[in-house]
Amino acid sequence: MCLKKVLFVDDDPDVLAGLRRMLHSMRDTWHMAFVRSAEDAKELLASETYDVIVTDMRMPGLDGAALLAFVRDNYPHMVRIVLSGQADMEAILRTVGPSHQYLSKPCDADTLRKTVDRACSLSSLLARQKLKGLISRVGSLPSLPSVYAELVQELASEDASIHRIGEIVAKDVAMSAKILQLVNSAFFGLPRQVGSPAQAAALLGTETLRALVLSVHVFSQYDAARLPGVNLEQLWHHSSRTSVLAKRIAETESAGKRCVEDAFIAGFLHAAGALVLAAGLQIAYLDALELARSEGLSQREAEIRRLGASHGEVGGYLLGLWGLPNPVVEAVAFHDNPSDSEAPGFTPLTAVHVACALQSETAVQDAGVDLDYLDREGLLDRLEEWRNLAVQGREQEEAA
Repeated sequence: MCLKKVLFVDDDPDVLAGLRRMLHSMRDTWHMAFVRSAEDAKELLASETYDVIVTDMRMPGLDGAALLAFVRDNYPHMVRIVLSGQADMEAILRTVGPSHQYLSKPCDADTLRKTVDRACSLSSLLARQKLKGLISRVGSLPSLPSVYAELVQELASEDASIHRIGEIVAKDVAMSAKILQLVNSAFFGLPRQVGSPAQAAALLGTETLRALVLSVHVFSQYDAARLPGVNLEQLWHHSSRTSVLAKRIAETESAGKRCVEDAFIAGFLHAAGALVLAAGLQIAYLDALELARSEGLSQREAEIRRLGASHGEVGGYLLGLWGLPNPVVEAVAFHDNPSDSEAPGFTPLTAVHVACALQSETAVQDAGVDLDYLDREGLLDRLEEWRNLAVQGREQEEAA
C-alpha cells in the first residue's frame, strides 16, 4: 500500500504535539511530517515529495498564505489546506486564492482525517500528473462578461441588494462553483453543505462579497480572445437547462430535499471541467473537440484520447478539491459514464446524467443515455417519463 504523505506546518509546538497525538491512529495510512515554520516546510519539500500540506495562517516570517502560494507555484500537484484559528478578515481573504480548503481550529480528528482522505482519494479520478497540477492551480473559472459586469456594478452601488447579488451569482457557472467552495469550506465560519449559490451569497453578505470581488478578484472574466472556439454562452445555456431538468427529474422521483438540491447544482456545474481545459490546455482541448466532430466520437471519448481525461473527471476533481458535497462531485465526475460509479439506486448522478443526455439528444433515440446503467439500477422504466419532462421543458422555453 502506498502511504499518502501529509505535511503539517504550525509554529506552535503544542499544536504540533496535539496533531501527532490526535492522528496517531493514521500512522499506517499516512506518512506525516511536522515542521514549525514555512522556511522548514520549503526546505523539506525541496528534498521530499508530499501529497497534502496543512498549514496554520499566522506564523513569523513567511505566513501560511504566502507558503501556500509558494506551494501552488512550485508543487501544484499538492492539496493545500489551511488549519487555523485566524479570525482576521484581511488574513482570511489572502488564503482564498492559494488554498483549496479551510479548516478552523479547534478541529476534531475525524473532520481532519475525512478532509485529507477525501482529497487524496480524488487522485483516482485522474491518472495524468500534468492534469492534476493544472487543476490544482485553478483559483477561479472564467465568468460570462455580461454577468461579471452586472455583479461588479451591483456591488459598487451604495444600495447593493444581497438578494440581487445572489440572483446574479446563480446565473453563472464559474461564480456558482467558487462561491460554493467558500461556504462549503470554513473560510468564513459558515454552515457546511450549502447547495444554493444564492443562499451562499446571502450567507457571505454584501461586504464580504464586495471585498472578494472588488479587492481579492475571486472571480475572473472570460476573455474570448484567449479562448477562441469556446462558446461560453452556449455552455451556460446547456448547463442551465440541464440543472432545471435534473431538478425536475429528482422531484418526480420524490427524492429528498438534499438530493434535489444536489441534482440542481451538479447539473449547473457539470461542464465546469470544460472551462478548466479550455483555459489551461486550449490547443489540446480544441483539438479534442475537432476530433469529436471529424470522427463522430463523443466529446468524452475525444477528450480522453487527446487529454487523458474527460471534462467530467476534471470538473469532479476540482470541485472535490474545493470541498463541495460528495454527491455533487460524483455527479459531475461521472455524468457521461455513470456505470463507472458504484453508488446504488437513484442519486443526483442519475438525474444529471439523464438530464444532460436528453438535453443533447438529436434524432437518435436515447442518444447518450446509459441504458445499461439505468437497467442496473432498476430505473429503465422511468426513462419515458423523464423524456417527457425534457420535451415539456423545451416547449416551455420556446413559448417564453
